[in-house]
Amino acid sequence: MESSLKLFDTLTRKKVEFEPINPPHVGLYVCGPTVYSDVHLGNVRSFLTFDVVFRYLNFIGYKVRYVRNITDVGHLTDDADAGEDKIAKKARLEQVEPMEVVQKYTYGFHEVMKIFNILPPSIEPTATGHIIEQIEMVEQIIARGFGYEVDGSVYFDVRKFQEEEGYGALSGRNIDELQNNTRALDGQSQKRDPLDFAIWKKAEKGHLMHWPSPWGEGFPGWHLECSAMSRKYLGDEFDIHGGGMDLKFPHHDCEIAQNIGATGKAGPKYWMHGNMLTVQGRKMAKSEGNGFTPEELITGNHKLLEQGYSPMTVRFFMLQSHYSSTLDFSNDALRAAEKGYNRLMEGYQRLEDLKVSESSSVNIDDWSAKCKSAMDDDFNTPILISHLFEGVKMINLVASGRETISEDNFVKFKKLFEDYIFVVLGFKLEGNESNEDGAHTQGLMELLIKLRKAAKLNKDYTTADQIREELNSLGISLKDSPDGTSFEIN
Repeated sequence: MESSLKLFDTLTRKKVEFEPINPPHVGLYVCGPTVYSDVHLGNVRSFLTFDVVFRYLNFIGYKVRYVRNITDVGHLTDDADAGEDKIAKKARLEQVEPMEVVQKYTYGFHEVMKIFNILPPSIEPTATGHIIEQIEMVEQIIARGFGYEVDGSVYFDVRKFQEEEGYGALSGRNIDELQNNTRALDGQSQKRDPLDFAIWKKAEKGHLMHWPSPWGEGFPGWHLECSAMSRKYLGDEFDIHGGGMDLKFPHHDCEIAQNIGATGKAGPKYWMHGNMLTVQGRKMAKSEGNGFTPEELITGNHKLLEQGYSPMTVRFFMLQSHYSSTLDFSNDALRAAEKGYNRLMEGYQRLEDLKVSESSSVNIDDWSAKCKSAMDDDFNTPILISHLFEGVKMINLVASGRETISEDNFVKFKKLFEDYIFVVLGFKLEGNESNEDGAHTQGLMELLIKLRKAAKLNKDYTTADQIREELNSLGISLKDSPDGTSFEIN
């Protein structure tokens, strides 16, 4: 199929024409969450980026297999080869089984994706569900001379890979600079080189998560799962690999090394990376203490929030910036996004009442071409949104009688306007866009009740009680019954 889509390939650092390996089929792999804590908005932005990529590729006619993994083992606390497994550490601190931690936060992740209308992937594999594939890949890496075993752990030989293939092409890191910046870490002496990374780790006594392997009881390295699972479901070579900018090094550089080390093939044809969400210039992250949960965002119950914001306002706020640019959070920016989103939805609602004429004075074909051109230019959502506001202006001009639109053009325009808003950008009608009295309150309350239910199922009773208490302070009482939860405005 013909396509004029261009995307920025992180590996070549160029904007290139998208030419899938096996059109009309497209393989898309995106690094998913490590499920040891709640998702914050910085995470949401990354998944939103590839939600739009997935949506648009489908919209223009491709058959997309979208794979997004769940990391439920192997991600250590320093993101390299030292420290505890993040999930095992959480389980130890909470005195529960690791899979209880996984279940709780996987459920919470899915709920957050639904709140922001982020589509589920075609396949969502877990690291623990693919131990056999990861062990097989380690064996292949060893057989090709790029891996070595020491006392039950297996390491990837970065120096040898650098000499034969070249390491760090994605991030642009120089191996000698990396060597100079490497600090000594406890337990790393068994490596031949400080730059080598674990592809299989020996499980020390008391480690909660481990499996039998040819090298003894252990668990896979964090980088290995994505190589193994993308290969299983998309093949040795596939079209697009996506993730956050912070994953380029070491995670994605290591993936490329593992792929070539095992099969001689690099895996993805194109690499895409979404940029960070910042707060007052600092990266939004759990470690920074500046990450907002969806509950905090919607209720406004956070020290940095001046009010609550709806999920679609936040989605609009994020899509007003290109995925590759840094986006700085502020109350002013979110309030502006709220006004902009409401104006777009008000324009959409006026669309139904337009009167058609025998001829058109508005140029629908030109407007349609500009919308497509925006998305074909590396998924440029801010430019598309600006063209949608041009569409709102046309709606207002036709409604006022200053412009005319024929029936054929009206049908075409309405379909495209709806498709770009709801299918491509993934917005959905919220309570305040309904014409029915009280729908705004009803929609918001249903969302809060759903969030409270999710908190209770996750045994997060503090959040559940906080939602009830905040609503009580506003004069709204919740009533739980066997049939569900209802509310009453006092």
